[in-house]
Amino acid sequence: MPRILITGGAGFLGSHLCDHFLQEGFEVICMDNLLTGDISNIAHIHSDKFLFIKHDVTNYIYIDGPLDYILHFASPASPIDYQQLPIQTLKVGSLGTHKALGLAKAKRAVFLLASTSEVYGDPLVHPQSEDYWGNVNPIGPRGVYDEAKRFAEAITMAYQRYHKVNTRIARIFNTFGPKMRIHDGRVVPTLMSQAIRHQEMTIFGDGSQTRSFCYVADLVEGIHQLLLSDCQDPVNLGNPQEMTVLQFAEMVRRIAGSKSQFTFKSLPVDDPRVRQPDIRKAQNLLHWTPRVPLEEGLTKTMEWMKGKICHQ
Repeated sequence: MPRILITGGAGFLGSHLCDHFLQEGFEVICMDNLLTGDISNIAHIHSDKFLFIKHDVTNYIYIDGPLDYILHFASPASPIDYQQLPIQTLKVGSLGTHKALGLAKAKRAVFLLASTSEVYGDPLVHPQSEDYWGNVNPIGPRGVYDEAKRFAEAITMAYQRYHKVNTRIARIFNTFGPKMRIHDGRVVPTLMSQAIRHQEMTIFGDGSQTRSFCYVADLVEGIHQLLLSDCQDPVNLGNPQEMTVLQFAEMVRRIAGSKSQFTFKSLPVDDPRVRQPDIRKAQNLLHWTPRVPLEEGLTKTMEWMKGKICHQ
């Protein structure tokens, strides 16, 4: 039975990965300090093949026994989080990645880093392919997250080249689904919760900036395929279906059957104007492409969020 450690396992993506790998027959160790993770995301898991460890991965990580895989997903991931927790964000991207890589080296485990499309910054190339180096403001308010992930990629590649650690890097684009934190500030939960409550729906700028949204089940499958591959260079994982934020807000409002009106606010500093993954590498090397239509994924997420809001 393969044994896997998922750091940040009580977070949105991490908890879905815990569910997935348990279903796939893995023994799963979930590690999280619950800074932005939520224990309720994994509270439903009752299995002798699952272990939760509350631990801050910026400190030395000890795991007893063998370990086959490490998924490093620990990090604040929303603008609200990493602007309120800038030091912690930088530490988990640097010290946390260093500790997790050290464990992978000691256990001879395959290591997969959850990187992000934010390494491309406000891109001057569109769509974004893995050979694009990015356009990032290192000292702007988003720099703590962008540069933490860029450093994490650099140290991951250094461990691969110098210590021969078997590594993977997933550059994850906008992903949504059940278990997202309602108040985390990202566009999907924000617009959905406002639409459900018939509140004004907040759009930054004029809404012409673009995003591409991938349903979480597709992303999880992509992570699994990448983990089992032999691809050691970064791979984009996301949905290439691009739309404006205004178009997306209109879709959310329609699915919610909402009477909400739109309110427009100033665009945040360094907010990317365009975001669309070039996923040809994932398609060619992993035989992976997103399959869940956006409207279907939004409907499932909306049902979950309505239940969550009703119980608040």
